Amino acid sequence: MQKSVRYNEGHALYLALLARKEGTKRGYLSKKTAETNRWHEKWFALYQNVLFYFEGEQSARPAGMYMLEGCNCERVPAPKGCAAGSAKDAALDKQHYFTVLFGHEGQKPLELRCEDEVDGDEWVEAIHQASYSDILIEREVLMQKYIHLVQIVETEKVAANQLRHQLEDQDTEIERLKSEIVALNKTKEKMRPYQGNQEDEDPDIKKIKKVQSFMRGWLCRRKWKTIVQDYICSPHAESMRKRNQIVFNMVEAESEYVHQLYVLVNCFLRPLRMAASSKKPPISHDDVSSIFLNSETIMFLHEIFHQGLKARIANWPTLILADLFDILLPMLNIYQEFVRNHQYSLQVLANCKQNRDFDKLLKQYEANPACEGRMLETFLTYPMFQVVPLYIITLHELLAHTPHEHVERKSLEFAKSKLEELSRVMHDEVSDTENIRKNLAIERTIVEGCDILLDTSQTFIRQGSLIQVPSVERGKLSKVRLGSLSLKKEGERQCFLFTKHFLICTRSSGGKLHLLKTGGVLSLIECTLVEETEAS
Repeated sequence: MQKSVRYNEGHALYLALLARKEGTKRGYLSKKTAETNRWHEKWFALYQNVLFYFEGEQSARPAGMYMLEGCNCERVPAPKGCAAGSAKDAALDKQHYFTVLFGHEGQKPLELRCEDEVDGDEWVEAIHQASYSDILIEREVLMQKYIHLVQIVETEKVAANQLRHQLEDQDTEIERLKSEIVALNKTKEKMRPYQGNQEDEDPDIKKIKKVQSFMRGWLCRRKWKTIVQDYICSPHAESMRKRNQIVFNMVEAESEYVHQLYVLVNCFLRPLRMAASSKKPPISHDDVSSIFLNSETIMFLHEIFHQGLKARIANWPTLILADLFDILLPMLNIYQEFVRNHQYSLQVLANCKQNRDFDKLLKQYEANPACEGRMLETFLTYPMFQVVPLYIITLHELLAHTPHEHVERKSLEFAKSKLEELSRVMHDEVSDTENIRKNLAIERTIVEGCDILLDTSQTFIRQGSLIQVPSVERGKLSKVRLGSLSLKKEGERQCFLFTKHFLICTRSSGGKLHLLKTGGVLSLIECTLVEETEAS
């Protein structure tokens, strides 16, 4: 006899009480029993993803409940037996039927009906939305928006702090100007007796002084014009023009990069995430996370950085960029994870493409006009060459046209050094990861396997075909090429050179590789290389 399933009935009764008071949807529905195929009117209450039903609206204890996670609800036509006949059949024909389908075999569907069409539509929609997985997806989207808003708030705090310092400097400047005005007024009071004497001067003297004043003004304007023209032609002005042009090009490149990330997230990541939640998913959520690791976070980060660049352009000709790089640098560990995962993401994508449904769906996404004929692999490669290589080149050009006494010089040099350090770390990690994957790929091609390739310090050098020749005796010295196997004739061998070992394999008719039974694995520490210049 099969045992019944135990559950905490007390908590179920508590949830039923909450459903009666705060349920998403409540009301009377007719339920079809599975045993007698008769319809019985019950009072239903939907709470989260659990559907309770009671004998009546005032019933304190539920008559039963259904778990709706993974279920589907759809409208169905009235049964054929109710199409015509008596007045009772005509009344049943006006009922609106819908069915709850459970996502596994052996569970009969729940058949319900109601009198009002609008009420039936509301019940169907409420049951559709009663899914915990949908709530998790919505929560993830909200968390991304929350992180985005927090970063914007931090940026606004930095800008507000800078404005506060500027206001304090302006207040100090206003106080200084006020003190100068007071000093000038005192000087003017002292000059009044002398000015009263000037009013009695000769008219010719006044004309001479007026001409002298005009000449001084003309000479001053001419001098300033010469100074401005000399500065425009000076190396400093030319350097500033080039610096501004570099910044303008950087803004254009960042705008294009943000657009590429937008296409990657909205044309590939989010549609594939929705496809993974379907009934017959062509790809799993884990594979989607492996392919698009940190892509959405990178897009939010660069949207903030791009907004900051546009705000600096609005303040032209004053272009201060160091504080933007101070915000960007702490976030670059996200790129480090993306680069470390890049090769693996391409392998996962290649494996997923072997699924015909996924390959067909991916080609449909790539046909989007926003992709401009580019494949998903192309969009996944853009972040690899954006932050570290492009920003290092841009900072190098900025420093080349930034004077040593410039206020941003030290900050830009610090940002450049941090990016170069990150570039070296990312390059080393990618190289180590690629070497391990290369060794494992070679190990899988050898039928017998090879334990020495599982050593992470074993670095691949090169591979190729070599000819193994028989042993040749010259005097008393016997020299053997590529192994100690005694041969009567020459043979072609597939060879692999590593930092510590040398592998010699034979290729069978089926294309599989086999290590030589004798001398197939040579330790380079115990070997001596003798180069023969004479032909045998």
